[in-house]
Amino acid sequence: MKTVIYHNNRCGKSRCALQVLEETGQPFEVVEYLKTPLTAVEIRKLLKKMGKKPLEIIRTKEAVFKEDFQGKDLTDEAWIAAMVEHPILMERPIIVRGEEAWIARDEAALERLRNG
Repeated sequence: MKTVIYHNNRCGKSRCALQVLEETGQPFEVVEYLKTPLTAVEIRKLLKKMGKKPLEIIRTKEAVFKEDFQGKDLTDEAWIAAMVEHPILMERPIIVRGEEAWIARDEAALERLRNG
């Protein structure tokens, strides 16, 4: 089963997850979501696979969040629209393997990659 990584090369955690994937020797696809932003439908599918709400994968430390969204009480659909318009808001890296998806920012999440 092929793995997909939603990757931002400027992010150390994302580069680390990519390195772990490379070390496994398993096939995977890299989606540079800042260059090829996801659609609302794609984001909804990711959220469903992760079992998360949109706000749970929003990067609240990004400048665009602080400037345009901080303190706002938006609907799930409005948060999804914000991620479509500003892909930098989406947490990374997101790993998809079959019907499963997770954010690979900690050692336990990276271990899931290693054990493929």
